Amino acid sequence: MVTAAQPLSSASVPARRVPAVRHLGPNWYACVMGTAIVGTAGAALPRHVPGLRTACTTVWALSLVLLAALLVARSLHWVHHRDQARAHLLDPAAAPFYGCLSMALLAVGGGALTVGRDWIGTSAAVALDTVLFTAGTAVGLAAAVAVPYLMAVRHRIEPGQASPVWLLPLVAPMVSAAVGPLLVPHLPPGQPRETLLLACVAMFGVSLLATLVTLPVIFGRLLTGGPLPLALTPSLFLVLGPLGQSTTAVGKFADVAPGVVPGPYAEGFGVLAVLYGVPVMGFALMWLCLAVAHVVRARREGMGFSMTWWSFTFPVGTCVTGAEALARHTGLAAYDALTVVLYAVLVAAWAVAALHTARGLFSGALLAGPRPAPGAPRPATARTT
Repeated sequence: MVTAAQPLSSASVPARRVPAVRHLGPNWYACVMGTAIVGTAGAALPRHVPGLRTACTTVWALSLVLLAALLVARSLHWVHHRDQARAHLLDPAAAPFYGCLSMALLAVGGGALTVGRDWIGTSAAVALDTVLFTAGTAVGLAAAVAVPYLMAVRHRIEPGQASPVWLLPLVAPMVSAAVGPLLVPHLPPGQPRETLLLACVAMFGVSLLATLVTLPVIFGRLLTGGPLPLALTPSLFLVLGPLGQSTTAVGKFADVAPGVVPGPYAEGFGVLAVLYGVPVMGFALMWLCLAVAHVVRARREGMGFSMTWWSFTFPVGTCVTGAEALARHTGLAAYDALTVVLYAVLVAAWAVAALHTARGLFSGALLAGPRPAPGAPRPATARTT
């Protein structure tokens, strides 16, 4: 055995100090996103269900607690395991998940004004959303530039590695565009309100155009390279994110535009909410069917639980809020029915993902490091026998 007199490397000391967070990647923020969207999407369902709003507020409060816990845990990760954090940034499979931090902040902030105000009051909800929206937007815009830059100049990516995960940093500004209008009525009338609304429209454009140039690469890889690996198959649901969130965003623009921008532009936003939202929601439903077919196939071939199962939550939730927006602006009962059906799917998916995640946390399997391949030598450590 190594004696106490033998020095240990400095890198090994932090790893023993907080070992539980060494392999805690940015993908864990998907738990916060998926939980927050259950609360916010349920609050706008067309049918009143007794106790539903209280349940939605409770779920939002849970997302706030999860966000706080993850922010602390990820801070410890960066302090004590900086080598692993840098490895995540230099890994083309992990770096896009930095967009999840932005979306987690934004989802919880938006939920504060949607349902959280019932418990914490409107003033506190506005203050909380202002902080989270500002931080989430800054992180999202930075990720939308930094991650594609790293992919271009530092990562080594083969054509067959295209993945829906690439959309994560690109859709973050769209989440800002969708939740930002909630703050518009709380700003002074005039230029402050119009500036925020048009800033949200600009972020809508940033995310939409970036998605339009990336999605064909992902779809092309799917058609020419065959199905994704089993563990990555749930990530096909991530394509729903920019589709549902952009439909939600244009609906929010139309909701707050009257009195904020000149009359013709306000009417134009109302037209855009329908003329853009209807075809995009149609494509989202087509992609949902395609993604479900791939998941069913992967499940039959032995796909087990992984954190990618959280892809079943937030993207579907954005389709719920998108359908809610279309129901408001078209008055069609069909979109009310679609909202209810999609929300039922969302709740079921969240329950399954949350249950498996809780089991993995209690067993320690989800926070354990990757297992070495069979026959591979064990990595060297400071203490050996």
